[in-house]
Amino acid sequence: MYTQLCVRPYSAPMSAVVRPSLLSPYRWLSPSLFDFWAGQLNPLWTLREPMARLVRREPAGEGAATLVLRCNRHWAGMRAGQHVTLGVELEGRVLRRSYSPTRLGRRELAITVKAVDGGKVSQHLVAHAKPGELFRLDAAFGDFHMPAAAPVLLLAAGSGITPMRSLLRDACQRPLAAPVDLFYWERSTAAFQFRDELLALAAAHPNLRVHLLATREGDVPAARIDSHTLAVTGDDTPLAQRHVLACGPDGFVAAARTRLAQQVAGFQAEAITPPAALSDADSLGEVALTLARSGRRLIVPRGRSLLESLEAQGIAPKHGCRMGICNSCTCERVSGTTRHLRTGDTQSETAVPVRICVSAPTTDLTLDL
Repeated sequence: MYTQLCVRPYSAPMSAVVRPSLLSPYRWLSPSLFDFWAGQLNPLWTLREPMARLVRREPAGEGAATLVLRCNRHWAGMRAGQHVTLGVELEGRVLRRSYSPTRLGRRELAITVKAVDGGKVSQHLVAHAKPGELFRLDAAFGDFHMPAAAPVLLLAAGSGITPMRSLLRDACQRPLAAPVDLFYWERSTAAFQFRDELLALAAAHPNLRVHLLATREGDVPAARIDSHTLAVTGDDTPLAQRHVLACGPDGFVAAARTRLAQQVAGFQAEAITPPAALSDADSLGEVALTLARSGRRLIVPRGRSLLESLEAQGIAPKHGCRMGICNSCTCERVSGTTRHLRTGDTQSETAVPVRICVSAPTTDLTLDL
């Protein structure tokens, strides 16, 4: 009789601390100290933080500009159609805004910004940002994508054209296997962004058609999304076979969803403005909102986003895009029911993430905040 011994190679216990090598800057310098001294040589040299430097600023239609950015090695890249959050330092504060960039190279991207009345960041980026200015750059996010071999209908209004440009540039790197139609609405001809580039892509790819629609110009202004025929001369592809991607202001996206979501093969939408408050009978009145971590109890309106209601009471929860895309504002529901401000869907399951920027309470609600 004998006992068999099993000898395993030595491995460090789970609690062991793995130290950086003697040559690693992580061992000797804090990230902030390293960033300060390295930045004296090259502003993009940081220990961990993704950064971008403005290379040039170009006009991009009425009231808009395209900023070409060079990123450092910590930025992980992006897929066509995704968004990034840009951190812009103004008056000693870092303000964050989300944009849909176009990738120009491995570490180079372009974002197009339209100036908004009263918008500190957009006004600065469009009119005042100078080459060499530095921006913080968060990881790319979003699931907007174009099917590879199916008929596609792209619907864009205003700055909603920016993810469409990125998607089309990516798709047109190879022959388009199915018809793609872009309907792009602006108030006037002067406001169209990337006009020449989009028309050049259409000229080079027979399966791509670009329709530029000015709604406040000419003897017969273009019909809006809720009444436009969306018909394409010479193409008999049924609407039911189309995959639709819509991007624009909240009202534009809502109209596109109402008209098409139940009639097409697939429907994706992203809004570039925060959702409007609900105004139907089910959204009237107030409910109690309890913040589980602090025990604080608030009275908030039923038809307004939870993020706006919290901010109105002096609470500043973590958030990013304010449009329901980046998931920065998600927290878990402990109890109660919420309603999605764009789709109208209600949700009452516990321990399910709630995006507070696009969710409104419909009952008394407790969140893990």
